[in-house]
Amino acid sequence: MKLPQLTSEDRAIYEWQMWVPGFGDKGQRKLKGASVLISRVGGLGGMVAHQLAAAGVGRLVLAHAGSLKPSDLNRQLLQRHDRIGQPRIETIVHRLRELNPRLDIIGVAENISEANADQLVAQADVVVDAAPLFEERYALNAAIIAANKPMVECAMYSFEAHVTTILPGQTACLRCLYPEKPPHWKREFPVIGAVSGTAGSLGAVEVIKLITGLGKPLAGALLVMDLGSMHFRRLRTKRRPDCPTCGGKTSEMR
Repeated sequence: MKLPQLTSEDRAIYEWQMWVPGFGDKGQRKLKGASVLISRVGGLGGMVAHQLAAAGVGRLVLAHAGSLKPSDLNRQLLQRHDRIGQPRIETIVHRLRELNPRLDIIGVAENISEANADQLVAQADVVVDAAPLFEERYALNAAIIAANKPMVECAMYSFEAHVTTILPGQTACLRCLYPEKPPHWKREFPVIGAVSGTAGSLGAVEVIKLITGLGKPLAGALLVMDLGSMHFRRLRTKRRPDCPTCGGKTSEMR
């Protein structure tokens, strides 16, 4: 794929990150030419979107349903108090365009489901899962395996956060890690906004590494963080041959 050229405005805005060794002009052009799908753009996914918009990822496809509630405001930093009761995706798109009007931002007022996952994944080079419900996460996982697209998986609960990168046919997928939905899992759970933001920032770094080819993504590894004690662990992940989603499949990334 031919990479887009950088304008003088691009060079002025992204100058400091282009100084990163190995990044330069080509790295920034790769970001500008890339498309990223983010499933749920709340406290966690909203930070991913915010960082990627600031970094200059050229196209963001954002899937998030529902209207803003007062309880969202402790973590969803793309929202505003005066938008309570209004569709969240409208504010998300508006705020990101305020930050970076050079980007193509597509807002989808739906959560990921089996009905729309394949269509949305087809629009992206890299996928980010920041959804709280396993029904959504499993649907997205199946779609990225079918499409052979990399996915950054982010999750948090209270002081704990998890981040990993899934490469179809090469690493464990979400079903390998969680064969069954955890019992008693609920839509609402303890959230400290700064923990969501930390996991989201790390997820954004993973996306940037996948697009630019710099660094070493968390492929085959799960980063587990207890921010209450500042204890970090890096756990190896293993594919399950009997996984109903990815078992037995091998592939090279596109």
